[in-house]
Amino acid sequence: MTTTHIRVLGPGCSRCQTLYRNTQLAVEELGLDAEVTKVEGIAEMLDRGIPASPALVVDEELVMAGSVPTPTQLGELLSEFLARKDLP
Repeated sequence: MTTTHIRVLGPGCSRCQTLYRNTQLAVEELGLDAEVTKVEGIAEMLDRGIPASPALVVDEELVMAGSVPTPTQLGELLSEFLARKDLP
C-alpha cells in the first residue's frame, strides 16, 4: 500500500488551521497511511486555479475547496475519494 499525500492549502487563517486539524483527526480515525501537510500562502492555490480557501488536495487532485468539514465528514470524503481512485 502506498502512502496517501494530503495537503491543506490556504493563507494560514483559522479556517485553514481547523481544516488541517480535522484532516489529521479523520486520517487517524480511518487508520490511513497518509502524510498530512499544511501549505500556507497562495502561490500554489493560484498555480492550481483553486477558487477558494481552504482547499484539500489528495494525491495531487483537488478534493474540496472553500469549506471546513468536520472530521467525520472528511473521513467520508476521503473514503469515497480513495475508493474511486482504486477503481480500474
